[in-house]
Amino acid sequence: MPTVLVVDDDVKLLKMLQRTLAYEGLQVVTAQNGEEALNQVDVCKPDLIILDWMMPKMDGLTVVQELRAEKNPALILMLTARDALENRVEGLESGADDYLVKPFAPTELVARVHALLRRTDSKSAKDAVEFAGVRLDPVTREVRVGEQIIDLTKTEFDLLDFFMRHPRQVLERVQILNNVWGYDFGGDDNVLEVYVGYLRKKLEAGGHPRLIQTVRGIGYVLRTERAE
Repeated sequence: MPTVLVVDDDVKLLKMLQRTLAYEGLQVVTAQNGEEALNQVDVCKPDLIILDWMMPKMDGLTVVQELRAEKNPALILMLTARDALENRVEGLESGADDYLVKPFAPTELVARVHALLRRTDSKSAKDAVEFAGVRLDPVTREVRVGEQIIDLTKTEFDLLDFFMRHPRQVLERVQILNNVWGYDFGGDDNVLEVYVGYLRKKLEAGGHPRLIQTVRGIGYVLRTERAE
């Protein structure tokens, strides 16, 4: 049974989410601030964390940054009333896997939770793959560009894994979102551009050529600039 940690200083909302997720067959643990959340992470080792951005003592963004700095693999769904694009980008860039704007319908949150958990369940061991000097190993979750190991978040790794298992294929945006974020993904599809940007920055940091190419009006393709 997956364990979900729900973190919010709104006690009424916290209890509602606890009941809703428990009804879905999930083991639910709660916390009311960022410091308590980090303590609960150490104790219960959650598979997924539902995390409010604005909280006393330590805000959600700081919690995410601390967890990712410690290489914690838990999936993170950020909750916030901030709906501007720059806020969504900031939340995702900090290491969150998804972003849900308040107010939201409980059914939407449940759908997001199941979609995120399926991403973990469906990641069975596969062979390592290589393309144009990039090597990805799903067992060790290690990515090398040449001899250099690059550090990817869970979502960045999953997105690169999908690209590398479909080299030279033009992939439609909805196809990528469905396979990486889940078939009932209901978020802003700007998330794809954000994560493609992250991957490009990390893959190209040492002067490596661009591999994730934009296909205007359609999506993306993993290929070298010249045909191989």
